[in-house]
Amino acid sequence: MHDLVDYEARGIPSVLVASSEFVHAAQTQAEALGMPDLAAGSVFVPHPIQDATDEEMRMKAQDAIDAIVEALTADG
Repeated sequence: MHDLVDYEARGIPSVLVASSEFVHAAQTQAEALGMPDLAAGSVFVPHPIQDATDEEMRMKAQDAIDAIVEALTADG
């Protein structure tokens, strides 16, 4: 999250991609870093990912790609 705050401050579009287990943590950290709206543009994939096969990870990525592109190209 610290990197995203730094990139956004420099005008570099950024998006957090994490598993759904980290929704609350992302919001809490974004608020603590003074950018509460940053977590709203995050993309969360279904948890867990640690034991996912390569094919399952490809499917999660494919399912998330449109939201990632939208978050990176949205105005604001």
